[in-house]
Amino acid sequence: MSGVVVGDDGLARPTWAAIDPLLRRYYDEEWGMPVRDERGLFERISLEAFQSGLSWATILRKREAFRAAFAGFDPDAVARFGDDDRARLLADAGIVRNRLKIDATIDNARAVVALRDEGGLVDFVWSFGPETTPAPRSLAEIPTTSPESVALSKALKSKGFRFVGPTTMFALMEAIGIVDTHLVESHRRGSSGVWTERKPSPPIRASRQNP
Repeated sequence: MSGVVVGDDGLARPTWAAIDPLLRRYYDEEWGMPVRDERGLFERISLEAFQSGLSWATILRKREAFRAAFAGFDPDAVARFGDDDRARLLADAGIVRNRLKIDATIDNARAVVALRDEGGLVDFVWSFGPETTPAPRSLAEIPTTSPESVALSKALKSKGFRFVGPTTMFALMEAIGIVDTHLVESHRRGSSGVWTERKPSPPIRASRQNP
């Protein structure tokens, strides 16, 4: 009922990360860990956009092809893409060949470059972190949006970003550690270091006095 599966290694994971080796490795090693570099964050925003309407496993399997196609997600390089690059990307069977998403990724790269004048993408996105994080005990308790993801979506759109709706931005916030939606029983809960589980302090023991 909780959505947690204990693997053959004795570790508890959500059902979506329990079977497929690729998803399991992604969950164990990457999902929910802080991303605080511009290129890494641009990649995550781009992949979340391409994932819209598809499974995350599909995107992960194409990840290296995406990196090759989009110059390692270097914002400066992608921002310079022109018509020849668009044609190349639309012909690349290794990625998701969606014209709107390809165009959005190029436009988003230009928005990333422009945002440097205001402190940069990383500080901008992380400034929308909430004061508290969910503590879901079942998959049904994990939200798909939040007031912060709605605000982040609106703010990014105002800076020229596309394919950054509230649901997509909440998924981004989960993936890069801004919120911790690991199930309470998962072995990854609290592993990002952004959110620490508060535990009661041990009782203070009186020292024994000599008579």
